[in-house]
Amino acid sequence: MSSLTSRPPRREPRSILPWVAMPALVVFVGFAVIPLVGVFAMSFTTWDGIGSIHPSGLTSWRAVLTDPGLPHALWITFLVMAASWAVQTPLSILLGTFLAGSQRYRAVLGVVYFIPLLLSSAAIAIAYKALLDPNFGLGHGLGIGFLSQDWLGRPWLAFSLVVFVVSWQFIPFHSLIYQGGVQQIPQSLYEAAQLDGAGRVRQFFSITLPQLKFTIITSSTLMVVGSLTFFDLIFVLTEGGPGDATRVLALDMYKRGFQANLMGPASAIAVILVLVGLALALLLRRLGGRDAGESQLEGA
Repeated sequence: MSSLTSRPPRREPRSILPWVAMPALVVFVGFAVIPLVGVFAMSFTTWDGIGSIHPSGLTSWRAVLTDPGLPHALWITFLVMAASWAVQTPLSILLGTFLAGSQRYRAVLGVVYFIPLLLSSAAIAIAYKALLDPNFGLGHGLGIGFLSQDWLGRPWLAFSLVVFVVSWQFIPFHSLIYQGGVQQIPQSLYEAAQLDGAGRVRQFFSITLPQLKFTIITSSTLMVVGSLTFFDLIFVLTEGGPGDATRVLALDMYKRGFQANLMGPASAIAVILVLVGLALALLLRRLGGRDAGESQLEGA
């Protein structure tokens, strides 16, 4: 008995998780953390993109924060964010719920719906710009007066067009997320609801939407943070016009850095974009309550 009790404690095998995560951590540090630190440091310098870099303290930050165009660019950025979220979220939920069915034709439609996401944003902008040209576009060719409007010459029309094109491109991606979320809902819940006499509409609002809570938080986070980086589509489609009606913060950063050769202020705007995105992501996470992963573990 004494020999049994004197055995050394059994050592647990070391987890291989840190080694598995190491390549991802190296890539994240190399392509995200280090460039971000570099941009933050550059925001305290003066550089035209060609010559030598000169430290300038808070000069770039003062120039950006005192510029009256910054609040306007922030306002347009948040407007595009809110409007695109309001359009994409309900349509993505409905499409994702529809595509989660088992019929074969729904799988074919899912592939068709996913095509816009495979196209280049610049190519999409060029196509819509040509189609909606008031003189040579689709409206003029078909004789449809509504499509023959000056879409890019009126502020609210241009803004609405940007929101529409952005939603058209990214709804397929978020529909795919919601499709996966709906397929994870236990079928027993729907069977019990059917026994209680609940129709499809009642099942959608009483079962599907509540069960998609964390999926909505995830999709909204990707949607909101991603909207801060809209640049190529807006640059090709409207170039921020007419006037500054569609001049979002990312486009303002590009124009300062690569057109005005003011890399210091452009870097300061980049840091502002990162801070805004981080704040919005944390806010959405807080609104979601408990972590989605913890909820799934409990359900399992």
